[in-house]
Amino acid sequence: MISIKDFNFSGKKAIVRVDFNVPLDKNQKITDDTRIRAALPTIKKIVEDGGSAVLMSHLGRPKGSEDKFSLRHIVGHLTELLGREVKFADDCIGNQTLNAKNNLQSGDVLLLENLRFYKEEKKGNADFAKKLAEGIDVYVNDAFGTAHRAHASTAVIAQFFESAKMFGFLIKRELTSIDKISVNPRRPFTAIMGGAKVSDKIQIINNLLDKVDNLIIGGGMIYTFVKAQGGNVGNSICEDDKTELALEVLKKAKTKGVKVWLPVDNVVANEFSNDAKTQLTSIDAVPEGWMGLDIGTKTIDIFKSVIMKSSAILWNGPMGVFEMSNFQEGTKKIAVAIAESTERGAFSLIGGGDSVAAINKFELTNSVSYISTGGGALLEYIEGKELPGVTAIRK
Repeated sequence: MISIKDFNFSGKKAIVRVDFNVPLDKNQKITDDTRIRAALPTIKKIVEDGGSAVLMSHLGRPKGSEDKFSLRHIVGHLTELLGREVKFADDCIGNQTLNAKNNLQSGDVLLLENLRFYKEEKKGNADFAKKLAEGIDVYVNDAFGTAHRAHASTAVIAQFFESAKMFGFLIKRELTSIDKISVNPRRPFTAIMGGAKVSDKIQIINNLLDKVDNLIIGGGMIYTFVKAQGGNVGNSICEDDKTELALEVLKKAKTKGVKVWLPVDNVVANEFSNDAKTQLTSIDAVPEGWMGLDIGTKTIDIFKSVIMKSSAILWNGPMGVFEMSNFQEGTKKIAVAIAESTERGAFSLIGGGDSVAAINKFELTNSVSYISTGGGALLEYIEGKELPGVTAIRK
C-alpha cells in the first residue's frame, strides 16, 4: 500500500475526498472548522510537492442543488487557512469541471461543488465515480467521517486508480489512534458512553464489553437502564421497549467481568428548558412530571474517580443536555477529568459529534490524545465492521 508520506506528488493531479461537512449558521458562516483543519496536512503535502489538489466533499443533506448546501461557502475560509487561493468549480462533474482540472498548475487547489447534489454519489454509481476520476492521476481518501459509506467518492472511485490510491494523513492518524483502543488497549480501559438512546449505542456497547474493564453510562439512555431495574424516571427520555436489552447488557457485562457504572443521582427539571425549575434527586426517584437532564454531583465524583484510574479512555456521547448552561456541569466535569487523566499518561480518544463539540466548547482540544472526525465510522470500526472507504484503499 502506498504511503502518502513517501509519495511525490510533483506534476501530479490528486483528487482528495475530504470531509468538509461542517456546521454553518443562517448566514452560511462556518461555526466549527475542525474537519477542515484536519484535512490541511494532506492538502499542503500535495501542493508543496508541486502537485495540484482537487478537493471533493459533501455538505449536509441537500434535496437537489440547494444553495445553502453549496461548498462555495467554504472557499473563503479554506483560502485563509491554506494561505493560497482556492479555485471553485460550480459542478463536480461535466465539461466545465474537466476543463478546470485540466488547467490546474503546480500548487493549485480546486474545490468541487457538493457531491450530494447528485443522487449517484450516495448510490455508489460507477459512471459518476469515473467522471469524478477524469483528468486525475492519484486518488487520496482523507474523509474518515464517510469511510463507512460505500459512496461513489469514498469507495467506488478507487477502482480507477489501482496503482495510485492512498490514505491521507487524517485517515492514517484515525486508524492508528483507534487501533490503540480497539486492538491492544492499555489497562484499565474505560469506555464512557452517553447519548439519548440505548438502541443507537447497543451494538457498540456489546462490542466494547469484549474489550473494556469499565463501562460508564450517561446521557438520556441511563433512564432505560433505571426503568429496567424498577426505578422511577418521571418524564425522562426512556425507551420502554428496550428495557430487556438494557438488562441483557448488565448481565453480559457481569459474565465478562466488566464493571458497569450507572449514575446514582441526577439534576432534574420540570420542563425541557434552561430556565426550568431544577432539583437534585436520586437517579431512581425522578418525580412525576420531571425529567433528568444531567448527572448529579455524587455521580460526577464516582465517574471522575474511575476515569482518573484509567490508562485508556474512549468517550462517545455527553452526560446530559450540555448545550444548556444549567445542565452542562456533568459533561464538563467528565471532559476535565479525561483531560487530567490524559495529562497523567492515559491515552484518550474522543469520538462522536456531541463529544467533540463538548471538548471544543470547554477548550480542552489540546488536552486529550486524539479527537476523531468520524462519529458513525469510528463506532463501526470499533464494532469490527468493514469500512468500504478503508477497504477500497487496502485491497
